[in-house]
Parts: sequence; C-alpha cells; structure tokens
Amino acid sequence: MSAQPIAAVILAAGQGTRMKSTRHKVLHPLAGQPMLFHLLDSLSAANVTRRVVIVGAVGEQVEKAVAGRGVEIAWQREQLGTAHAALQAKATLADHDGIVLVCFGDTPLLSADTVARLTARLDEADAPAVAVLGFRPADPAAYGRIIADDAGNIAKMVEYKDASDEERAVNLCNSGVTAVRSADLWTLLERVGNDNAAGEYYLPDIVMLAIADGRGAVVIETGADEVAGINSRAELAAVEAAWQAKRRTRAMADGVTLIAPDTVFFAHDTQLGRDVTIEPNVVFGPGVTIADNVTIHAFSHLEGATVATKADVGPYARLRPGAVLGEGSRVGNFVEVKNTTLGVGAKANHLTYLGDATVGAHVNIGAGTITCNYDGYFKYRTEIGEGAFIGSNSALVAPVRIGDGALVAAGSVVTRDVEGDALALVRAERADHPGWAKRFRARQSAAKAAKK
Repeated sequence: MSAQPIAAVILAAGQGTRMKSTRHKVLHPLAGQPMLFHLLDSLSAANVTRRVVIVGAVGEQVEKAVAGRGVEIAWQREQLGTAHAALQAKATLADHDGIVLVCFGDTPLLSADTVARLTARLDEADAPAVAVLGFRPADPAAYGRIIADDAGNIAKMVEYKDASDEERAVNLCNSGVTAVRSADLWTLLERVGNDNAAGEYYLPDIVMLAIADGRGAVVIETGADEVAGINSRAELAAVEAAWQAKRRTRAMADGVTLIAPDTVFFAHDTQLGRDVTIEPNVVFGPGVTIADNVTIHAFSHLEGATVATKADVGPYARLRPGAVLGEGSRVGNFVEVKNTTLGVGAKANHLTYLGDATVGAHVNIGAGTITCNYDGYFKYRTEIGEGAFIGSNSALVAPVRIGDGALVAAGSVVTRDVEGDALALVRAERADHPGWAKRFRARQSAAKAAKK
C-alpha cells in the first residue's frame, strides 16, 4: 500500500441511457446496495482518505445518496470526455498532496487489494508518472489497448476507434482505472487534446504525455471480472450473478451448507455463522446476521433481521427489519415478523403476523395469530410475557400486554391487558337456532324462483 495519502476521483457523470431508467446508473442496486457504494467501501478499505464523485446528468440523485458518507461532489456540466471529467476535481483536491486514483462509478467490483497494488506501484524505485490497471478479457471487443513490454512498461495506449489492426490484435486492455501523483495529474490533464475520432478528451492520453516527457508509465493487471463495467440492465444482472456465485462459494468455505447454492441470494452485508443450513430459494436482503447452527428453510425472505443460535426459520417465512429471534426460537411457515423480538425458545409455527412486539421466552403463538399494531395513523406495541400461550386465530390489539404464563383462548380479540397466569376468553356466547338454515334456504330459493 502506498505510504502517500490517496484521494479517489470517481467518474459518474454519464447519461447511462442504456439502463432506460430515471434512476442514475450508479445508484442501481447490486447485492442490495447501490453499485457506487460497493466501490466507496473498497476505497475506504484501501485507506483512500478523500473520495470525489464527478456527476453530471441527474447528479442531484447521487449527491443526495452519498450525503453523510464523507464523499465530495464535483460537477461536469458538459460531457467532453473522461480527461475533462477528471479535471473537474482539481479545485476540490487543490490541497491534496499525494496520489490520485481515477476510477469509475459503474465498476463496483474494484477491490481494495487492487487499489493498494496500483497506487503502491508509483512508489517503486523506477517512480513511473502513471500506473494503469489493465485486464485481458475473453473478448477484447472495443476496449482501448495497452501496448507494453513484459515488465509492464507502457509503450503506447490507444482507443479502439483510433487503433490499427495490429494494435487491435493485442488483448491487454485498459480498464480506465489510473493512479497518478497529484503533482503530475492536473498538469497532464490540462495538456490533453481532443484530436481523435470522437472529438473527446481521453483520460488515457495522459499516459502518452507522460511517456513523451520521459517520465514513464506502467501497467499492472487484474482479472476481467473485477473491472466489469455496468452500462445496461443485462450487464448489471451478469455482474450480480458473478457476485452471488463468489459469495456462495465463500459461504460454503466458511462452514455454511447450501442445499441448492444457485437458488440462494445474499446481500452485500449478510453475516453467517458456522453450521448454518440454508435450503433452496432463500433470499437475504441487507442487514441480516445469522448465528451458528441455524436452519433457514426453503422460500424464506430475511431482511434487517438477527437470528440467534439454534433458531429455526421457515419454510415460507418472512423476517423484516427489526426482527430478532432468540436462541432456539422457531418461526414457521407463512409467518411474518417485523420489529419484534422473540425470546429464547419462543415459537410461532404457522400463519402468523408479529409486528412491533416483544415475545418472551418459551411463548407459544398459535396459528393465525396477529398483532394489530397499526390504527391507520400510529404504530403500537404488543408485549407477551414469558411462558404465555396464545391460542389460534387470536387478534392482539395493541397497545396491549399479555402477562407471564397467561393463556389467550383460541379465537379471542384481546383489547385489554391480561394479567399473568390468567385465562383470557373473548368470544360471543354461542347461540344455536334449530332449523334456521333449512328455512333460510327455502325462503331464498322461493324468492329467486319468483324473479324468473
């Protein structure tokens, strides 16, 4: 890692028209968070001390999204190319003395290790002016080419549109990710011209300017998947698939059993303990922590939830933000839990909604139970004490407290607190009317016949 302070200039001013979206391209989610945030996280992990995002079209969206994340914004009001875009950070970084990394907001998988390798290359004995990140894709297509020797010393960089057939045959391609000392970068960018096929100011041209100055430029390489750019929804899906595949492999290597790996989807921050078993078609949204020895059954969806050791979830369960499942607790099929804590050994096995509630240890929640937590204006809490038993098809109308050891009879609508160890039976008295149904059918049939 470079000993010099590092700032990053993140280019995100493009229109992103191929996404066919009103949302800025870099804010489209990858593994549950905007693709730009993946890059910001990697830069932070690489000890990048300042991060400047260059925005243009619908840049207000990006500015709002990064608020509070320690990110600075600079505007490229007219899109004149990547060199012109990077130059817009000059004023913001006027006081930065160190290395500047130029990268792209739509390249979210750039790793902290690669950032460290690239920036540290400038500190080596030969002191190159520019270090460029290269890659060798299976299909070089229209990428810019890097002509370099075996030691990585660059002789020439050329955009595909301006390359000769011989240069296009080279498979070492330019990712666009570039590291330059701040003392060199702004001067080089200001010297870039636009005498090319597109009439734009290209960032790679600083390499040729540095070489012409006798300063030298070098390339280090990384895998093509790490610098995969996202310009369309199809490309976003492909990067998502690649990210998920790696995350599944890591989960299994860390001691998680995935019954059908390709059907399980993780979020960027999913935390899994050892000896966790995940059955097919489970989806993790952001903010999920799973302890050791937990089983997540098929077709469950978890987001913003914490699950303690030996708990059992699903199948067809939904854990929403604020769900906290205690040790050995059980949430069964078609149970939804939101902003609710289940104590040790508590169970809600079937067809239940628990929202804004505290459920004590060893409580049994019967099938069809709901906590009525919303009156159309405000949310209210339900508290269920330890060892309580809630009978099937009960409605607990919050705010309400069920005491320790209390029993709520099946079919009850509870609107007042129930004291500990009491029985709450809230049903209308049964009244039978012999023959009523037969008379009703006869009357209605005669009325229907009279209308014909």
